[in-house]
Order: sequence, then C-alpha cells, then structure tokens
Amino acid sequence: MASLWMFPALILGILTGFPVAFTMLVLALLFGWATFGEALQYQLIQKIDDTASANVLAAVPLFIFMGAMFEQSGIAARLFDAIHLWTRRIPGGIGIAAVLMCVVFAATSGVIGATETVVGLLAIPAMLKYAYDKGLICGTICAGGSLGTIIPPSVLAVVIGPVANTSVGDVLIGMIVPGLMLAVSYIAYILLRCLIRPQDGPRLAAAADEPGLAARVILTVQVLVPPVVIIIAVLGSILVGLATPTEAAAMGAVGTLLLALAYRRLSLPVLWDSLERTVRVSAMILTILLAGSAFAAVFVGSGGLSAINSLLEAARLGPHATLALILLLAFLGGFMLDPLVIILIIVPIAAPIIKALGFDAVWFCVIFLVVLQTAYLTPPMAPSIFYLRGIAPREIELRHMYTGIWPFIVLQVVVTAVVMLFPQTVLWLPAAMR
Repeated sequence: MASLWMFPALILGILTGFPVAFTMLVLALLFGWATFGEALQYQLIQKIDDTASANVLAAVPLFIFMGAMFEQSGIAARLFDAIHLWTRRIPGGIGIAAVLMCVVFAATSGVIGATETVVGLLAIPAMLKYAYDKGLICGTICAGGSLGTIIPPSVLAVVIGPVANTSVGDVLIGMIVPGLMLAVSYIAYILLRCLIRPQDGPRLAAAADEPGLAARVILTVQVLVPPVVIIIAVLGSILVGLATPTEAAAMGAVGTLLLALAYRRLSLPVLWDSLERTVRVSAMILTILLAGSAFAAVFVGSGGLSAINSLLEAARLGPHATLALILLLAFLGGFMLDPLVIILIIVPIAAPIIKALGFDAVWFCVIFLVVLQTAYLTPPMAPSIFYLRGIAPREIELRHMYTGIWPFIVLQVVVTAVVMLFPQTVLWLPAAMR
C-alpha cells in the first residue's frame, strides 16, 4: 500500500510548479530505490530503451511536423478563406467555417493547442467584424479547437495505444465516428442558435466582389482538395491496412512539404520554424512519456496495481461503477494537468482493470479521450480558455469565455453518453475495416 503515496506526492509536486516530467522521474527514483534498491537502474534503463525504440512513437514528430508546415506555410489561412466562401451566406457561417477548419486542421496536426490557436487567430477577427455574440465566438473556438483530441491522427491516440497495450490503428479508426459526431453537433448548435437569434451570428450579405459559383468551385479545388487528399491518404492508408501509423505519418509529412512547394510557400525560414516547433513539442511529449512510463513501472512493480485491485474488491463496485470512477478521476485530473500526463498516470493502472472487467480496450481509450476533451473545456480551470485568452483581443472578456463554453459542454456530455451507451459507435468501423 506504500506505493499509493506516489499519487499524493505527484499532486504536491505539480502544485509547487515543478515540471511534471521531472516530478514523475524524481518520484520514480525515490520510491523505486526504496523498493528495488540498485536493481532500479536496470528497470529505468529498460524503460528508456522501450521508449526510444518504440516504432509507433515515431509518428508523433511526423504528425506535429504536418501541422507546423500547414500553419507556417500559410496553407491554413487559405483553407479558411476557401471554406468561408461556401458558408458566409448561412446564419452563423463564420462559426461553422471555424468548426470545419478545426476538423481539417486537427486532421493534419493532431495537437489541441495548435488547432485552437491557428483557427482562433483566423476566425476571431472576422467574427468580431460582423458583430457575432462574444460568448458564441469563445465557445466555438474553444470547442472546435478541442477536436484535436478526438479527430485522428491525434497525438494522444498514438500515445494511449501503447500505454493501454492495444492497437494504435484501431484507436485512430475508432475515433472517427465520435469525432465527427462532436463536430456535427457543434455545427448544428451554431446553425440553430443563429436561426433563432440572428443577431448572435448574422448571415453576410452578398459582396460586390464575391466570386461566382464557377470561380468558387475552382478556388475550392485549388485550395481545399490537395490538403484533403493528403488527409485521406494518411487516414485511408491506416484504415485499409496499407500502412502503419508511422508510415502514414511519414507520407503525410512528405505530402505537406510537396504541397507547400506547389503553393510556392516553401522557404528556408518556413522550413526552419516548422522543424524547430516539431523538435520542441516532440521533445516535451517524449520526455513526459518516458517519465510517465518510469512512474507507472515503479508503481506497478512495487505492488500498486495489486493494492488498487484489493481496494476495488473491498469496495465491491460493479464493472460500470469502476469504469465511472476511473473516468471521474480522469475528468478531475484534466482540470489541472495536460491530457498527456493524465494518460500516463491513469491508463497504465486502469487498462488492466478495465480489460479484466470485460470492457473493450479500444472503446475505453476513445471514451477516455472524449472525457479528457470535456475536462479540457470545463471551468473553472478549462485549459482551452487559457489558450483562448492568449490570442483573444481585449474586448473579449473572461466572462464571455466562461458563459459561452457551457452549451458546447452540454453537447460534449450528450455525445459522451451516446458513445458509452452504444459501444458500436467506436467499434463498428475498426471491425468493418478488418
């Protein structure tokens, strides 16, 4: 039972402001030395080797590079303009374009903060210009940006698969339907709200210089089709089993380079900035992953998993109550910690318990990510709001952010309940692909 003190110590270390990765490493060393003595060094070396040699983790920097090139080369801005051409005459059209852009960008970057930041910088000035409700602006950008968690190829899915000892490809495929359900629910809410209250998201009048139908089709084909082809190639190759996630990510990275070259947006500064961002984000993710693996290994090796199983047996919780407890812990942890950290703290311990209770591991991983996305949006902490505050102009106040996010949280809860009640929303597509 002594290993259970690792978690209060971890929370205390995080609250002091010490970096999460180094907090987990220090605790792994302290508790591991007390339990294993000198044998600890061999266990930690093994974990370093496992992390460094995990082929599937090579997909992480490749997916991050895709998103970085997408942003730095200006392709994202051109995409938003092309999408907005088709939605500008619809009530709430800029908001709908922002959600669609979040889906496309999430499918190229796989990183939450990057999606929210890029789309927010593009959409917020346009929505303010046409007097959109500030709460709707905040909710749209925060909720749309959070789709990076659940729209493949999510970096979190690449991490949670090996941690839960299940197929990364199946998790990526299983995320598609829930991710699209969330995006469609956001769009439906924006459209319905702006139909009932036109002042919240007015439709735009036809501009004098607005291109005709033929010009819009040509522009869309030029700007939208090539990135979508890359996305379909990346995800499609995984879906049909032609490529592993790492191979598909490499293909996407090369495709994004070629696309920037074709648009004449590829230059040494753009390439350097993209590579620098890729190295920074990848180093952060892989360091946290290594620290989390060491922390979980010491916890399990010192009897922590057996202690938790004993506590659950003593509490006599049923399978669904145990699942609800695990998801509640993930939700509460999501207020304070990065989703990646939550995965590395909870999933290594929870995954064996979930499998023993008879739940499907892929379904659990997807549900876990949806819950993390909900925590990412939910006040009082709401990491999505902190991202938004960094890019929002002064006229958008904190109260607009906190009030505007709640309708989207309700949609999030509804979709989560549907996915929990109907596991085939996750499991049908992977089974069909097999």
